[in-house]
Amino acid sequence: MITVNKKLRAYLLLQNGLFVVLLLILMGMLGYLAMEFRTQWDISQSGRNSLSEASLEVLQKLNGPVSVTVYATPQDAQLGDIRKIISDFMTAYQRVKPDLELNFIDPVEQPNLAQEAGVRMNGEMVITFNGRSEHLTTINEQTFTNALMRLARSEQKQLMMLSGHGERKLDGIANRDLGDFGRKLAEAGFKSEALNFASTPEIPSNTSVLIVASPQTDLLAGEVEKLLDYIEHGGNLLWLVDQEPLYGLLPLAEKLGLTFTPGVVVDPQAKRLRAPITFALGTIYGQHDILENFDFITVFPFARQIIFNENEEWHGTSLVEVAPQGWVETSELNDEATFDEADDVAGPVSVAVALDRIVDDREQRIVVIGSGHLLANTYLGNGGNIDFGINLVNWLAGDEDLIAIQPRATIDSQLMLSESEITVIVIGFLIVFPLLFLFSGLVIWWRRRRR
Repeated sequence: MITVNKKLRAYLLLQNGLFVVLLLILMGMLGYLAMEFRTQWDISQSGRNSLSEASLEVLQKLNGPVSVTVYATPQDAQLGDIRKIISDFMTAYQRVKPDLELNFIDPVEQPNLAQEAGVRMNGEMVITFNGRSEHLTTINEQTFTNALMRLARSEQKQLMMLSGHGERKLDGIANRDLGDFGRKLAEAGFKSEALNFASTPEIPSNTSVLIVASPQTDLLAGEVEKLLDYIEHGGNLLWLVDQEPLYGLLPLAEKLGLTFTPGVVVDPQAKRLRAPITFALGTIYGQHDILENFDFITVFPFARQIIFNENEEWHGTSLVEVAPQGWVETSELNDEATFDEADDVAGPVSVAVALDRIVDDREQRIVVIGSGHLLANTYLGNGGNIDFGINLVNWLAGDEDLIAIQPRATIDSQLMLSESEITVIVIGFLIVFPLLFLFSGLVIWWRRRRR
């Protein structure tokens, strides 16, 4: 028998006390670290619970506090607790930008504040940054980040769309028009307006980008002179060119040092992907700010080749090359088109060119695309055409640090069950299965006992 004397008892007591003290210190340190440093992992397959890289970059551009005021009642008849939904959504943004302040106002209890803010519906939010504000009535990453992107712009950019010659319309709904693209530009904070020289003799001085989109009739000599004068004085231009003639714009091509090869680009790779051979697939991209971190396939329907003639005035970059195994078909096109070494031009083929130069200590920027169909309503949804188009205009307007935000596909969707389905699952797992296990156990026990 072991006798515990006073000395040993004191030693054990000290040892146990030291263990408790160290354990408390360790728990305190862990609590402190948990308060100071927070780490999270998004294990959902599509990463839907975390912000996209595009949203993170936009937040980094916002130098200063952002205020979000939500005008919502505590409960909504259809959506339930709107405040909790919005609060949970904003948490991801607040983790990245701690000075993003979220406030709630009940429009029923404080109708005067809601009226002063111009709020029209329950759940509407007002985002304020640098004295400017945006209203949102729908909440998702795309709409919210686009609103932040518009607020991040130092000023609203003015786009002028040449009209009066059958050009594609930036607000048109026809298949060949650019209405869908125009709406995307409006979401990104651009203001667009038609420019007809018959009613507006001069190109406005506040024009950020002039867009010439596939005219169908010849421009008058005086109109061409105005365009050339605009270019001469450093104006930025987006020029969409199709298979048709240049309709009086040959002097513009000569001024920019460009040559347009007759014929349409044929891409055998498109046929292997069950697309028409006249759909040239853009997969070879040049080194340019427009294409930074851009890794989408673009689709250029009925494209034509653009050749930049090196000169001392302009710095040119081929943005996109297509059809590395294809060619430019110069003869009549049919389903059995084959490469003719004597007449056709072998790929790869450049179909988009960016030009820049310094005019009056300011960088002038021009982009020429050999397919107006690229941004047309019919084909805009193909591949990365939307992102490519938005990035083009951002660069032309001097906002290349702002990028397009597109919705991400949600692979792991939520599982929504009805009340009856939940009841069946609960009864099955909490009553039926336990009773089955209990019954099988009793049967096994009874059989063993009888042996």
